[in-house]
Amino acid sequence: MKRGINLDIWETWPGEDKWGDASVILPFPEWRKRLGEGELKALKDGGFDVVRIPVDPSVFLSKKTEPLREQLLESVLESARMINAAGLKAVVDLHLISAGGNGQVGMEEVMGDPANFGRYVELVRHMGLTLAKEDPAQVAFELMNEPVVDCEPSEAKVWPERLKRLYAAARSSATRLTLVLSGSCWAGAEGLAALDPKQIPDDNVIWTFHSYQPFLLTTQGATWAGDFIRYVTELPYPPYSVPRAELDAALDKVRTKIRAEAPLLRRAGMLAYLDEQIALVDSKEKLEAELDAPFRQVDTWAKKNGIAPENIYLGEFGMIRQEYNNPYVMPGAWRAAYVSDMIARAEAHGFAWSIWGYGGAFGIVDEFEGRKAEPDVLKVVRGLK
Repeated sequence: MKRGINLDIWETWPGEDKWGDASVILPFPEWRKRLGEGELKALKDGGFDVVRIPVDPSVFLSKKTEPLREQLLESVLESARMINAAGLKAVVDLHLISAGGNGQVGMEEVMGDPANFGRYVELVRHMGLTLAKEDPAQVAFELMNEPVVDCEPSEAKVWPERLKRLYAAARSSATRLTLVLSGSCWAGAEGLAALDPKQIPDDNVIWTFHSYQPFLLTTQGATWAGDFIRYVTELPYPPYSVPRAELDAALDKVRTKIRAEAPLLRRAGMLAYLDEQIALVDSKEKLEAELDAPFRQVDTWAKKNGIAPENIYLGEFGMIRQEYNNPYVMPGAWRAAYVSDMIARAEAHGFAWSIWGYGGAFGIVDEFEGRKAEPDVLKVVRGLK
């Protein structure tokens, strides 16, 4: 695989109380209700060759879905086959995230409770069995999205052993299937570089990492990303593409919003943090260093461990278009410039990549409710040699 896109994990986020209703939960994942052969072939025609399929594992860990469990597994298999039929490779991604209004078992529950982790391991085994007979050149299985563990330097590292358990479960049921594995702490470059791949001696593994650096610019306005970034909007990409006075005016708008809306005791810290973060990216040289850092770290790790570049996968990157319920829309040209910079780096290193994502807040094909997003990012992909 070389060039990809992530599909949507959910579009309507039905509550867990509705998961036992086959008319609500099937076909699964939910994008199946709206995307079909035509939309998938359009991705192929647009320059993509791989699709990452986020699958919410909390659905399989819920008691509500027990009567539908086999149908759900079969539906995931059908989804991968649909993508293959459109001429695209498929990465089935168990996209574990924090629990929210849509479900009760999320990242914290799986990582914090040995019993829940054991249930997750069993899910990996069952999903591996479901996908086991697929062509390993066409279908890959990613065992966990962005594990949130081992993020504190002082804490004992638990991810390497947990990863080995997940790997063993997948291999016990799928001996030929291509597997996709990541490091800890949101699947960042640092987490991947902390792994010893010799602990998993397997020549059919793809190693993945994610990068949304610089976070200040890529997730502007996001309410789910902490208590700072929600106040940040209208910062151009790249920051030095506009006159300094224009950038300063945009920064002043952010400062005004922080002073007016942020919690009183957090304001000074947020204002200082804004100054720190923009200082890291306000020149061409500094921005390039920020963008380069994760790629260089992964490249060094791969060379040290004899891992070929084609077995490295930038599984997620992207720039927000519009946060839910926020009127501000990021200009398409800024998003296209960022995506172009990231693609150039991935391909210079020989890494595969997949943009986040098809629709929603980061949508490059659709925005919300099936409306079309600006075409700027898709034009970047179409224009690649």
